[in-house]
Amino acid sequence: MIAPASIRGRLLAWLFLSSAVIGGLALLDTRAEALRTSQAISDRILAGSALAIAERVTVSTDGGLDVDIPYAALEMLASTAQDQVFYRVDSPAGILTGYEDLPRVPGAAPGTTVFAGFVTRGVEVRAATLTRVLSTGEGDLAFSVTVAESTRARAALARALLTRSALRMTLLATAAAVVSWIAVTLALRPLNRLGQGLAARAPADLTPIRADVPREVEGLIEAINGFMARLDATVSALKTFSGSANHQIRTPLTTARMQLAMASRGGDPAMISAALDKADAALIRAERVLAQLLLLAQVEAAGAQPARSRLDLTDIARQLVTERIPEAACDLGFEGDLPAYGMAEATLVQELLHNLIDNALTHAGPDPTVTVRVTPGPTGAEVTVEDTGPPLSETQMATIRRALEGPQVARTARASAHGLGLLIVRDIAEAFDARIMVDTGPEGRGLRVVVRFPPTT
Repeated sequence: MIAPASIRGRLLAWLFLSSAVIGGLALLDTRAEALRTSQAISDRILAGSALAIAERVTVSTDGGLDVDIPYAALEMLASTAQDQVFYRVDSPAGILTGYEDLPRVPGAAPGTTVFAGFVTRGVEVRAATLTRVLSTGEGDLAFSVTVAESTRARAALARALLTRSALRMTLLATAAAVVSWIAVTLALRPLNRLGQGLAARAPADLTPIRADVPREVEGLIEAINGFMARLDATVSALKTFSGSANHQIRTPLTTARMQLAMASRGGDPAMISAALDKADAALIRAERVLAQLLLLAQVEAAGAQPARSRLDLTDIARQLVTERIPEAACDLGFEGDLPAYGMAEATLVQELLHNLIDNALTHAGPDPTVTVRVTPGPTGAEVTVEDTGPPLSETQMATIRRALEGPQVARTARASAHGLGLLIVRDIAEAFDARIMVDTGPEGRGLRVVVRFPPTT
């Protein structure tokens, strides 16, 4: 499997590729400019040479034209590239001197110079034709001077300009590559330090990352910190689950072992039967505690984001109370005639009510009256579970309020005498953004717990 390229490699590759493309386009533009420059220089020399020859054209005694070629004008075209030079001078009567097979550049008006490129004698040349008029006593005589040179010199000049430009661009590209390498290395140092810092962390260190990183990496750091926070919550849930399981299950299991040991010794059948009943009750309690612990772990593992839908809390509470009435050894009743809606998940709402009812039935003393009430309201639907048990002391109320209303503390510290039921109530309520309020029951007796769900609109 091919390893993915590093960020440094990708940045440098894109920088070099873009530099190569830009450099290639610049070289093409430089080549075109070099050709234009060399042609402009050659054209000026051709025009000067033609003008020097035209200045030596005179009127002869017989009324014709004479020309004395100044060879210095042709030497103006000489170059190190050993260009070939051609010329001709034409009068109204025909060619005066020069190469007869050298074509004239057409379209030259009197007093103007025109240029063209063509091939003569198998040589590619650049030609200039200058047309002038001389006055005689009898009239005007028009003549033209054509000068041409091969293109070796201008091609050599263009190559020289292009070569020097290419060398300069190569040096600039090399310097840019070195600067880019240094800049990318310095820019990636914060990431390297971040990686070294993470590698040096202890396995249990899930605290947020605090590092001076570029702005572009801040989103990544926030995502990592969010993941670490969720991982820390999961690890904490696992730790507290283990601690709660050890604390809550050990007692009923120890009781069951003791009762089974007593039963195994034999003796009075009534005593054996009582011991077995106690062992069975202890195992049932251990099973219930384990189920509650698993539910707590499930709620916390959901990250306080369980699925939600619009539920009629009145209907859910009425059905649950109806199911619990046959097994309740007290007066268990329900109040609620109007629909009361909340955004929640049905199974977790049932478990919340189940634990509130269990808590009331377990701790309200003998023959209590337990009432479940659901009422709609502008601030959200309220689910109330209250009992008429014995009055609770200030210490007991403070413990319950701390467990249900106060800030989060360790689960084993929150369990208190009311077991895991209230912990499950709190975690489920938090999952649905519901608020819990605790007060004394009717006439100052027992306990009233109100769970207010947010409005659905």
